[in-house]
Amino acid sequence: MALTSSQQAHPFNHLIDTLQTEKNKAQKYFNPQKLGDPKYERLPFSIRVLLEAAIRKCDGFYVKQEDVQNILNWEKQQNEAEIPFSPARVLLQDFTGIPALVDLAAMRDAVAKNGIDPNLINPKCPTDLIVDHSLQIDFSKCAIQNAPNPGGGDGHGATPRSVPGRLSSRSSQCGGSRGGCSKGSCSDAPSSSSKAPVVQIENTPLLCPFHLQPVSEQETALKNQEMELIRNKERLQFFKWCSKAFKNVSVVPPDIGSVHQVNLEYLSRVVQESEGFVFPDSVVGTDSHTTMINGLGILGWGVGGIESEAVMLGQPVSLTLPQVVGCKLVGSISTLATSIDIVLGITKHLRQAGISGKFVEFFGPGVSQLSAADRTTIANMCPEYNATVSFFPVDDTTLKHFKQTNFAEEKLEVMESYLKAVKLFRSSDDQAEDPHYSEVIEVNLNSIMPSVSGPKRPQDRVPVTCMKEDFLSCLNEKVGFKGFHIPREKQDILVPFQHEGTEYTLSHGSVVIAAVISCTNNCNPSVMLTAGLLAKKAKEAGLTVKPYIRTSLAPGSGMVTHYLNASGVLPYLSQLGFEVIGYGCATCVGNTAPLPESVVDAIKEGDLVACGVLSGSRHFEGRLCDCVRANYLASPPLVVAYAIAGTVGIDFEKEPLGLNAEGKEVFLKDVWPSKEEVQDVEEHTVVASIFRDLRSRIQKGSPFWNNMDVPDSVLFPWDPKSTYIRCPPFFSKLSKEVSVPGSIDNAHALLFLGNKVTTDHISPAGSIARISAAAKYLQSKRLTPREFNSYGARRGNDAVMTRGTFASIKLQNRLIGKTGPKTLHVPSGQMLDVFEAAERYQRDGFPLIILAGKEYGSGSSRDWAAKGPYLLGVRAVIAESFEKMHKNHLVGMGIAPLQFLPGQNADSLELSGKERFSISLPEELTPQQELTVLTSTGKSFSVVTLFENEMDVAFYRHGGLLKYVARTEGAERAGCAETIENAAELRIVFPV
Repeated sequence: MALTSSQQAHPFNHLIDTLQTEKNKAQKYFNPQKLGDPKYERLPFSIRVLLEAAIRKCDGFYVKQEDVQNILNWEKQQNEAEIPFSPARVLLQDFTGIPALVDLAAMRDAVAKNGIDPNLINPKCPTDLIVDHSLQIDFSKCAIQNAPNPGGGDGHGATPRSVPGRLSSRSSQCGGSRGGCSKGSCSDAPSSSSKAPVVQIENTPLLCPFHLQPVSEQETALKNQEMELIRNKERLQFFKWCSKAFKNVSVVPPDIGSVHQVNLEYLSRVVQESEGFVFPDSVVGTDSHTTMINGLGILGWGVGGIESEAVMLGQPVSLTLPQVVGCKLVGSISTLATSIDIVLGITKHLRQAGISGKFVEFFGPGVSQLSAADRTTIANMCPEYNATVSFFPVDDTTLKHFKQTNFAEEKLEVMESYLKAVKLFRSSDDQAEDPHYSEVIEVNLNSIMPSVSGPKRPQDRVPVTCMKEDFLSCLNEKVGFKGFHIPREKQDILVPFQHEGTEYTLSHGSVVIAAVISCTNNCNPSVMLTAGLLAKKAKEAGLTVKPYIRTSLAPGSGMVTHYLNASGVLPYLSQLGFEVIGYGCATCVGNTAPLPESVVDAIKEGDLVACGVLSGSRHFEGRLCDCVRANYLASPPLVVAYAIAGTVGIDFEKEPLGLNAEGKEVFLKDVWPSKEEVQDVEEHTVVASIFRDLRSRIQKGSPFWNNMDVPDSVLFPWDPKSTYIRCPPFFSKLSKEVSVPGSIDNAHALLFLGNKVTTDHISPAGSIARISAAAKYLQSKRLTPREFNSYGARRGNDAVMTRGTFASIKLQNRLIGKTGPKTLHVPSGQMLDVFEAAERYQRDGFPLIILAGKEYGSGSSRDWAAKGPYLLGVRAVIAESFEKMHKNHLVGMGIAPLQFLPGQNADSLELSGKERFSISLPEELTPQQELTVLTSTGKSFSVVTLFENEMDVAFYRHGGLLKYVARTEGAERAGCAETIENAAELRIVFPV
């Protein structure tokens, strides 16, 4: 309902309030507190967002007053009532976005043919599309020359190009033997400095992971980007046309950032402003990790392609009023615990709690200890513990985050004032604000302890507090996954050796390799900043790293170096020996520099279990060096700490890291930065810098995108030669009048499927097989296999996607008795491609159905898993049960989802799949109606229609959501007589 035009008729007009702020003009908002119902303040914050949307969007048609009451009575109606939700915006990535926008373009053509202004067809809900799924790795960042090949094969690679102004060569490591450190292979004399050689880091060179020879990152990235633009030019031109032709559509061009990065750092608003009203930001997106935005107090989750199209076109999302699990965080985070420890610890608790399909909302005193980055990372893990939402209400930490992201002061003032006015602002210290939850799970942050993994396998975790004890037990154990079987009389041995004129000693547990690698720590910069701040404090306290330890710093990207340098900690890391050696895999794959000869000799002399500590992801025995038997994975700051200590056999709580210049003991707790210190640097240095950079790149765009010519037209000029973009036939038979769907007579079963048929079986997203029906089509267009691209990239071409329907090589079709994308054409008895068989059936005038077992359509949401069967001629799917989202997609395409009665299935009814099926459909369909199916063998059985409400029935009567919108849009906006008549018919179906 348009707020400004329909304000007087709005059923909740009496809830409208005026928001007064110092720097802004008065703005209106719906205030649920004016309902005067004490139940409001007991609602979880996420449910309050659902309630506000229902109040604001209540029109008596899509959203009714009883929906508002059901949400307000959440404690009694949870898991029972079906409610609508109208989010503030839609988020698309290009793979799932292109079919939605192609449908809109085709809808414009259809209404224009019926004499209606095509300019009227636009998304009603603001829609952002981010082009981030098109990049393919055609050029590797590594160039391998005469390198050992741990991955197998012939072991030869391309010669790296010489890049002006960069280091062009480096001596072969270990005599060409990967990871070798024996005296024979490490025969080169140590250099004057035993630290890893310093590589010039200007322009952030990439290194070959085997010889550490620099390769041009810019050249590699530019080549991949160039291929992306060339390969996807047609799609990109279409996207740019959409951004100009449609209202409410914004396109972020390629090479800007991932969909979630852009959503977090550019699109998020927390509070939206439109038509003089303010209201909570909310979003549905075509990706399961859309939940990441929940960490900023913005309600959002992932939906399927057809569901997102429905929201774009003004339809609400339908969901069962969810149960909300309160996750209460108590206790204090260990001083040594990093953000990654916290995120994984909380994820582990939630995974064990069994919260599938529920909302999770965080509260309690422990929440204030989590930064905005921590919260978004926890919310991003939502699919890992199967929750629908992981919601953090807005609090002071959230406001502080937005202040650092260049939010205008005026917007911040509106945000805070509005959220407090409608009680959507959370004070973690006030327990009186705690809502009622379906259940409460308590997570004690004290229980989340930092740990390392080792000494031989990544799955063997060891709490840091137990590290010394655990290492000693490993010395005693028999040789195996953890043990080294060192005789007790040899466990205390000390081996002296000379290095650069100074005498040192080695023992069991001595650290000889320490590598900080950020490739696995880029999603949350706090761990790298913690390492840098630790190095700074350690250096200022007078601590050093022994010069024989092979230390190195290999950031995962130039951005890491940038923020370490900008925060002022990079020089301190360098002074401790952690110098940037380049950008690529190094220590993880055994490419550490040779150990000093004297160290190797000492290890061999005492048969010592020397140690390597690294922050990578792999550390099998002997992988780093054949003379280093114990290897531990640790967080970056712990790598620095163990390097300073010089041994893993240390109890950080009781033993000092070392002595300062005055001989005073310095403990780890003395130099470990507080979480507040890290968060402050992160917000002021990293976050602000990233946000400025992203905004700048979006505003500037790329030269390719800016210079791309697209037609300035209302209707898209379809290119008949295009193999990427085609006008789909969904509207080819669109009439102004609604023709009631007739009964399904003498239908053949296209497929007879079993249990758990996924959307990947129905509509594959990967590469296009050379012998598939889609490949034959593309070859007919004179494309070579190298030019096929993927099904995902060609989702804007119905001819490819229809041929790709049921093209999975893992499809198990009981009509043919074997795995593969084939089926039986029953009239001829021939085994054909599914597409070819469907084409024959349609040519001969036979409707089609699909027989299936339990959980039909499970897995990833995928619009073409419903669109494809529709275009193949499928009228109904009869199954034991359906995945809910896919069932909604079938209804949205005008395919009837029919369910066997409880206790019945195709086997119990002795169906072969070769029968013909007739299903009588009454003119006045109702939700959950029981229908009778007659077979050509004389059998009959009953099924239930899985239409959940009258809206589902209306979609089916119209032949699907798209046709429904095309007709009703004309009735609502054009006012032509015939369409108004159809709208009246709809009002009969939906009594207002």
